[in-house]
Amino acid sequence: MKKYRFLSLLLALPMALSLFLPASAIGKEDLNLFCTSAALLDANHNDLLYDMNARERAYPASITKVMTALLVMEAIEGGQLSMDTVVTVSETAVQNIPPEYVIGSFKAGEQVSIKDLLYCMLLESDCDASNILAEAVDGTVAEFVAHMNRKAGELDCQGTHLTNTYGLHDENHYSTAYDITLWMKAALEYDQFREVIGTDRYTVPATNLSGERFFYNKNALISNLYYSGYYYDKCIGGKTGTTDDAGRCLVAAAEDGDELLISVILGSGPMQVPGEENLKQGQFRESIRLLEYGFDNFQRVTITRDSEPVATVKVTMSRQADEVNLKAQGSIVRTLPKSMDLDDIESRISLFAEEVEAPVKEGQLMGVMTLSYEGEVYGTLDLVAVTSVERSELLYKKQQFFAFFQTTGVKLALATGLLLAALLVLRLAVFRKKRRPKAGAHSRGNYRGTRMR
Repeated sequence: MKKYRFLSLLLALPMALSLFLPASAIGKEDLNLFCTSAALLDANHNDLLYDMNARERAYPASITKVMTALLVMEAIEGGQLSMDTVVTVSETAVQNIPPEYVIGSFKAGEQVSIKDLLYCMLLESDCDASNILAEAVDGTVAEFVAHMNRKAGELDCQGTHLTNTYGLHDENHYSTAYDITLWMKAALEYDQFREVIGTDRYTVPATNLSGERFFYNKNALISNLYYSGYYYDKCIGGKTGTTDDAGRCLVAAAEDGDELLISVILGSGPMQVPGEENLKQGQFRESIRLLEYGFDNFQRVTITRDSEPVATVKVTMSRQADEVNLKAQGSIVRTLPKSMDLDDIESRISLFAEEVEAPVKEGQLMGVMTLSYEGEVYGTLDLVAVTSVERSELLYKKQQFFAFFQTTGVKLALATGLLLAALLVLRLAVFRKKRRPKAGAHSRGNYRGTRMR
């Protein structure tokens, strides 16, 4: 049984390794989205449901702030900071930020809480708040940026490299739609992050250097304060991003019952919709289309193959049966298109051996079945014996008897014995030959002649 367990692990290894590789898109439909790249992730199960250039390099703009917020959340979880921690704004945190990126207008020496900075950064995309938070976590912006890239590596974001905390355009500041779904998925694990991105407006209390400040959520799926007509009741939050090079972008998360989907739209902008007079904001319209596509067209499916035997293995050393049937055991759960016919899923059987010796135990692991569809592996199921097969002791002892004489040691001993016997016979033959008297030797030895006189 140990060797079967080892073989099972060996055959299952490619499937296990595939868990650490970028997911393949399940949905094949072309939605003709108005953007340069898009991704839709089933966040609860890490299934990529839609892929439009999802792994091609793109500029994330202010969606970068999701990564910034994620590192702040980790610092809070680790006890380094709290939402109520008050920090003093440094000169370095607010210098060299282009004026069009400054919204909060925080001043050097101003004292503000981590909570207020997060709301400023994530609702209205304040960029000086990003740098202030970065220094609160790692001391300097440069150290924080290095931290961001390390985190991207930990999340297996293979197409991400960041150079600043807030999304200022830089040729070396890039990511992919798929990678951004991974940032967002990690950040959504924190309730405080969810609470912030799901808020439509927030008031920052007066500080030592400023009066109250009011911030409004730029995500039109949550708030109508900047753009109307895009409110989406399933949306729990997101983050916008816009630069000339990135276009208009949005990462959004939506829930429907137990389903949690994350959509990413990059490189969109104002678009003309047939039959409508006014231009639509592509980042919002297409995000809603993508999320609705996910909720309407996919479902969690349990895939099994245990209804009947799927293979047989020959059995020796038994008078009860000369083969045993195998059945698939267990199940695979995946997010799949509702229109998909499960009978189209391909099954590939890999047996540990074509023939085994009895006894065979019911449920004994004897192979694996790999399930796939259009080249994508969904998972593996164990193949186990349907019934037990008893061993024939007579056949077993007979086999053992003959096997005993087939061993190298026994063969060598027999050969040695035969050789010694042959040598002994030869020696006896030679010895007897030497002892045998020659013909006439006795008469000549005893002859006594008479002398002639």
